[in-house]
Amino acid sequence: MFSIHLLLILVLVLVGLVTAADLYKALEVPKSASEQEIKKAYKRLSKKYHPDKNQAPGAEDRFVDVAHAYEILSDATKRQIYDRHGEEGLRAHEGGQQHSNPFDMFSNFFGGGQQQQQQARRGPTSLTEFEVNIADMYKGSSIDFMIRKRILCDHCRGSGAASDRDIHQCSGCGGSGVKLVKQQIFPGMFAQSQVTCNDCSGRGTVIKKLCPHCKGEKVIDHTAQYTLEVIPGMPEEHEVVFDGEGDESPDWEAGDVILRVRSKKEKGGWRRKETSLYWKETIGVDEALLGFDRNLTHLDGHIVRLKREGVTQPGYVQVIEDEGMPVFEGPGAGNLFVEYNVVLPVQLSLDVRRKLAETFHPESSDRPGQDEL
Repeated sequence: MFSIHLLLILVLVLVGLVTAADLYKALEVPKSASEQEIKKAYKRLSKKYHPDKNQAPGAEDRFVDVAHAYEILSDATKRQIYDRHGEEGLRAHEGGQQHSNPFDMFSNFFGGGQQQQQQARRGPTSLTEFEVNIADMYKGSSIDFMIRKRILCDHCRGSGAASDRDIHQCSGCGGSGVKLVKQQIFPGMFAQSQVTCNDCSGRGTVIKKLCPHCKGEKVIDHTAQYTLEVIPGMPEEHEVVFDGEGDESPDWEAGDVILRVRSKKEKGGWRRKETSLYWKETIGVDEALLGFDRNLTHLDGHIVRLKREGVTQPGYVQVIEDEGMPVFEGPGAGNLFVEYNVVLPVQLSLDVRRKLAETFHPESSDRPGQDEL
């Protein structure tokens, strides 16, 4: 009988552990994740699977699961009960209460609720000018890049202490973070004011032993890799936002990293203005006079046929429809403008000069001394 009871207890513990891992798995975070990491994971996943943005099968169910996991793991009391007893224990604690609407939670988290806006203190946002090849703007591309930033120390999780046992209540302010200071204004008259505690800098706690990894700084330097998805036809100066990827701190919610994308200026190469593309093509005098048929290799490698019959004046601009920059997130493309530059030869042979003279000045071909040209 004893062994049966022991087996049942073991099964219940294992079930609780499996269940406990499920909510963390839903948010794609480890069980040791900090409050800030849980919030960051919800922010990323809820935007990824929101039905307004993601129409894939199962996306809405995933969105609901992410909201449910965040509702429990973002609450310290619920998380503690869940870690120990799983969702069964949590249901017993809540007494059958209904869960929050996942869409209301999403709205409140992203600024729909005034209270959320007041509570969340955002860190600085970084803006970086990011240049890409004009070919990447034309055909689209995935570009990897690195960002050096500050993240919470992975050893102390941003507390700055070697362990939780090394964090103590400040004796100077009793944990309130402020002190009452009495100042004499006039003889026999005093004023009492409240100032930030200088022993704990207003935190209410002091650290007896600093974290050996970050030396009490709470954050460390970190180089993170990201991928910029360049969409065909992306406008110049278009800003791509990486939510919550700025410098981290225990005192604020990480700000954003913004890339302002523009194409590199290439001397003598392709130029762009909105959906129009510009190219300068060099031709010889013979082609300018007699016409030509040649190929131009476009930015993605496909061939554009350039054909002219008759005379092409220097500086003439040929318009080729639908060969310009693709319309950003839309159908169609702009136009390609080809400007022709005529190159004159450095010198002419006597035979060529004679033939040109006969062509342009036939009346002078019979004059004496013409052969001496």
